Amino acid sequence: MTAPLLEVSGLVRVYRLRRRRLFGPRPELRAVDGVSFTLETGRSLAVVGESGSGKSTLARAVMALERPSGGDVRLRGESLFAMAPDRLRAARRDFKMVFQDPYGSLDPRLPVGASVGDPLAAAEPRLSRAERGGRVADALAAVGLRPGDAARYPHEFSGGQRQRIAIARAIVTRPALIVADEPVSSLDVSVQAQVLNLLQELRERFGVAYLFISHNLAVVRHVADEVAVMKDGRFVEHGPVERIFSAPGHPYTRSLLAAMLAPRPRRRPD
Repeated sequence: MTAPLLEVSGLVRVYRLRRRRLFGPRPELRAVDGVSFTLETGRSLAVVGESGSGKSTLARAVMALERPSGGDVRLRGESLFAMAPDRLRAARRDFKMVFQDPYGSLDPRLPVGASVGDPLAAAEPRLSRAERGGRVADALAAVGLRPGDAARYPHEFSGGQRQRIAIARAIVTRPALIVADEPVSSLDVSVQAQVLNLLQELRERFGVAYLFISHNLAVVRHVADEVAVMKDGRFVEHGPVERIFSAPGHPYTRSLLAAMLAPRPRRRPD
């Protein structure tokens, strides 16, 4: 039987707080508390919850940017945290991250072609300069930008274009998994839709799987196959996206949906 693309089992991440009690051990924060799930190739799972629920800590552990206090993360059946450093570096070509702030994830001193090509230099060092340039041009074209944009700098682009560049940087090594941590929350609503449509198009074109982190259920409805609702470090509900929206079982999920559907007060004229 083939192992799933991503398997997270019993993941725990505990932080010891600086403030000490008068007596006894230092207090702890269980940011992630026994989370388990699998994600198959080409599928999309959205993890949704309010700030402080543990979503971003989970994303960093899945990316092996943070070592968990317990549990494991396996990519195609192989534990990320049991890999030797060289093996983990090689494995990283297969899973990439898109961050919330597109400007912060790009070096303002470098033309965007250099930033997009950086992962290729690490993953495929034997590529010639011409081959790397061709792959960068292909990645930029895949996200709706021109190959000539490689010579421009991040400040010359809009927020939505910069997020497209960040996505090009993520797909240039042709990964099997992209972890997208609040990838549209800093963008205008109209631009959000464009970026979400782009992510969906790339999924259909390349068969990439997504772990999509968001605080907004409305954002993930049309890009996710499944939704996991996270609260206090745990999944309180997990199921197909349409079931979560049509028949939520947990009170916290219902409160998130109610907040999403609540009408916004109209602004009074000046």
